[in-house]
Amino acid sequence: MELRLIAGGPCQSGGNGECTEDDCPGIFVTDRGTIAVQGERVERSTPENEAVVEIPERVLREAFRALGW
Repeated sequence: MELRLIAGGPCQSGGNGECTEDDCPGIFVTDRGTIAVQGERVERSTPENEAVVEIPERVLREAFRALGW
C-alpha cells in the first residue's frame, strides 16, 4: 500500500518516542482510496490488525483542507 502524507508530518522524535510540534501524528491518503492515520495508541480492545489512535483536531482539520473538504 502506498501512502501520501496530507497532514501532520513524519515522526522525527529522535528515537525517544515523543513527537514534537508539526512532526507527527500524520494523516495519509492511500492508493486504495482510504485514509490512514498515525497517532498515539488509545487503550481499547480492537480486532487483530486494528488500533484506535488519538490525533489532535488541528491535524484532522489540516487533512480536510488538503482534501478540499
